[in-house]
This record gives sequence, structure tokens and C-alpha cells, in this order.
Amino acid sequence: MAIDVQKLKAANARRWAAAKLTRGPEFGPVARRLVAGKARFQAMEARTGVPWFVIAVIKERESGADPQWLRSIAQGQPWNKVSTIVPKGRGPFKSWEEAAYDALVNCPPYAARNKDWSIGGILTLLEGYNGFGYAQRGLPSPYVWSGTDQYKAGKYVADHVFDPNVVDKQLGCAGLILAMQAIDPTIRFEAPKPTVTPSDAGKAGGGAVVAGTVAAGVQQGWSAWQWGLLAAAVVAVAALGYFAWRWWKRHQAQPEPYHDVLLSADRAKSSGALAALPAPADVWKAPAKPRARRAPAKNGKTKAKRKTTKKRKAA
Repeated sequence: MAIDVQKLKAANARRWAAAKLTRGPEFGPVARRLVAGKARFQAMEARTGVPWFVIAVIKERESGADPQWLRSIAQGQPWNKVSTIVPKGRGPFKSWEEAAYDALVNCPPYAARNKDWSIGGILTLLEGYNGFGYAQRGLPSPYVWSGTDQYKAGKYVADHVFDPNVVDKQLGCAGLILAMQAIDPTIRFEAPKPTVTPSDAGKAGGGAVVAGTVAAGVQQGWSAWQWGLLAAAVVAVAALGYFAWRWWKRHQAQPEPYHDVLLSADRAKSSGALAALPAPADVWKAPAKPRARRAPAKNGKTKAKRKTTKKRKAA
């Protein structure tokens, strides 16, 4: 069953805004270890566009502590061997970085292709690594929310086998980001990108977009420059709409171009209605050709004079 990704992003954003750690002492050491590897993660961010802290969380969830960086973030298997579990057949690679690049660029859910780095977009991307089975049940994914008050119980213990009483013991992605953010406050998220369906746009117009963006900004706690950027965008869109309207008003009353009149005449002629079509007044007509003058005879006499001479001789 397909899921509504936009609704899931919104749900994850709401959960993030309310989330609190329930296993804080467990998150602290892991968060410090991940932040310590920031430079290495940032080098991978420069190559793929995936934020460094997102790569760090993927590494922790998929390959565990791995202090020697010997396992691939794709599925936790050694990167110097061909993988045997999903994604299968990857490798061998020459380095952790080469394996990580392949995992982020070439393997589902293709993190390097993601364009939404708001907190809702990030958490939904991370949830995709474990699948959307929980979302289909309307439940928060323990892969994301384990260790926070947004998750209580329920876990897939095997493929397509869900046990509502099992509690996931691993640390979830959201809790890891919360703990890392407490250590490194430079971890920030993009503002959410508003999405409006054609029917919504027809009903509410641009006001719905602005209202939705403002609501998201309040929820995310935007800074002053982010609010300023929103205001500038609103002004730019309004100005663009105004000038488009002026252009349309100016051009809608223009007379039909002459070549269109000729086309209309051709159509009317073919349909037998040419007589009813007024001739355009501005049609250019070529001037009449002047009558050619008679060339003089070779002896300098005209034909008329030659005839007179012949009559006299006959007389």
C-alpha cells in the first residue's frame, strides 16, 4: 500500500517538535562519538550533498559503532567484500569513503537525490532505510523514534511479521540527532518546502502557501533571517504576478495581426464565405505599370508617316 509522503513528513515534523529523550544516558556517548567523526562525515557531505549528521546517523544505524570504519553504511557488511544482504552485490571497495559514496548515491533510498532537508524530510528519508511498514499502520517507526517519548512499543520481528508487544532496544535516528544537536549546535535544518496540489491552489491560491509556510516556520522556530527570506520571496512573487497581469491587460486588446487576417481570408475562401469577409484596409497594392512607349523605326520614321508616304506615291 502506497503512503502519502507529504503527510508522513508533516507527522514526523510534529513528532520532532514534541519529542523528548527517554534514554538520555544511552544517547550521550554515541552522540559524542559521532560528532568526533564530523570531519570525515563532512568530506562525504561535500561529495554527495547529504548533511554530515545524516550520514553519521545512517552509519550508526546500519553498521553500529564500528570504530575502525570497516563496515559499509549500506548494510553493515565489510566494505572490502561483495555484500550478500540487501543491497546485495555491492563492492568490494577500496575504502570506507568509496563504499559510503556508493551507498548514498547508488542504493535505495538514494539519499543523495533527496532535495528536502527539513527535519520532516530528513526523518522521512531515514525511515525509508527501514521501510514504511510502520507508516502504513499509522505508527511511529522505532528506527526513527526508539528512545524517545514518541515511541512506546511495536516492532517487525521478521519480514512482514509485526509484534505489537516487542520494544526496539536500538537507539532511533531522531534521538541521535537530538543528542548530537545538544553537543554541536551548528546542526541545523532547512525550512520545509510548502507543497500545494492543483486543487488546493485553485481553492486557496497563494495565500494557502504563505499560511502553510508561516505555520511551518513557527513550528520550526525560524531565525530572523529565515523570516526575512520568506518576506522577500512573498514580495517577489507578488511583484511578478502584478507585472504579468499588466502585460496581459496590455496585449489582450491588440488588433489581429495582418498575417492572421490573410489566414482568415484563406479559410473563408475555401468555405465559400469570402464575400462576407471585409477586405483589410491596410493591404498594400502595387502601382499600375506605365504604358510602354512605341519604339521608333530604324529609319527614324513612325509607321504612320510610312503609310502617308506610300499613299502619295500611289497617287
